[in-house]
Amino acid sequence: MPEPFKNLLGPQVAAAMASHLQRAGAETGAAFNAKRFRSLALSGLEALEMKARAQHLCTALEKTLPSDFDSAATVMEGALASMGEIDDATLDSPSGARDDGLAGWAVWPLTEYVARHGKDKAPRALQALHAMTQRFTAEWAIRPFILAEPALSFDTLQRWSTDASPHVRRLVSEGSRPRLPWGMVLKPLVDDPSPTLPLLRRLMDDASPYVRRSVANHLNDIAKDHPYLIEAWLQEHLPTATPARLALLRHASRTLVKKGHAGVLKAFGVGDRFKGEASVALSSRRATVGDSLQLALTLQSTARKPQRLAIDYAVHHVKANGDTSPKVFKGWVVELAAGERREFRKQHSLRPITTRVYYPGPHRIEVLVNGAAVAEAGFELRT
Repeated sequence: MPEPFKNLLGPQVAAAMASHLQRAGAETGAAFNAKRFRSLALSGLEALEMKARAQHLCTALEKTLPSDFDSAATVMEGALASMGEIDDATLDSPSGARDDGLAGWAVWPLTEYVARHGKDKAPRALQALHAMTQRFTAEWAIRPFILAEPALSFDTLQRWSTDASPHVRRLVSEGSRPRLPWGMVLKPLVDDPSPTLPLLRRLMDDASPYVRRSVANHLNDIAKDHPYLIEAWLQEHLPTATPARLALLRHASRTLVKKGHAGVLKAFGVGDRFKGEASVALSSRRATVGDSLQLALTLQSTARKPQRLAIDYAVHHVKANGDTSPKVFKGWVVELAAGERREFRKQHSLRPITTRVYYPGPHRIEVLVNGAAVAEAGFELRT
């Protein structure tokens, strides 16, 4: 059984934080009581889930760091590891540290401290987040500043959009996403995303795939509330798209493609309704959670010319109250020749995952071609 994700903020992280913060306090002339921090940090930690652990460790920092924010920020900056790539080994380390300082998940409580206590000293707080995001991410911590000090924050983000560090450039996009997972919703940007658009234009062709993926996710956030803005974005940026930009724009449009948004599908050349016949069959009419089902789809074109098709499928999952809710899964993007008959197969897993709870009952699979339903099949799910 894999180690619970929450243990990435476990006792070893608390010990590493205590050690490096004590060292940094001594180097900067600021007292830090490592023994008290460990006692506060470990008290009740095991019973908490991931995000609550970060907040709990931050509360321990509040009772042990210097009361002056600038001094506290200086100690935390001094406890950070040297600059370097944030690789999987760092993020997965149960100690939350490298030999020379804190990096990875251990930095999350530090960013939380800045978010809680830096609001009255926003320029100094943003300086601290600039350092911290290069060892983990400050995407959640920067959001209160965007709401409280929008002019300062966007001036800073504009400057950071050309920073030498890809981690800082990613923060420009990720930290200002309207609907960031685990982060507070930025309601003003949900209503009007225009302040972030110049930043996204600047970062859209960034050299780092890490940055470009964030831009795609940011645009996908915007698509949920302003689909026609994304349609206009595609019309502007698709004609001169490099392969890297094209991949970004496809990822940015995934929600609207799954919903069959006509303008977005048309922008990618797959907006026309499928001309032909479709049928889908499942490998079994009954399944148990943990099984896999094979989908066998057959398309028969009746068109006189080739058709470019985006083929997805929606699984209508049963919810706790007995209703169903569709989840769309990616299939294929193909060109079907005039009169061509083609078969497609896909293995669909019913294994439990953290983001989906399966309930027993009749489930339905619906095939979508260019956003329109063309065939369906059903199965009974047992737990």
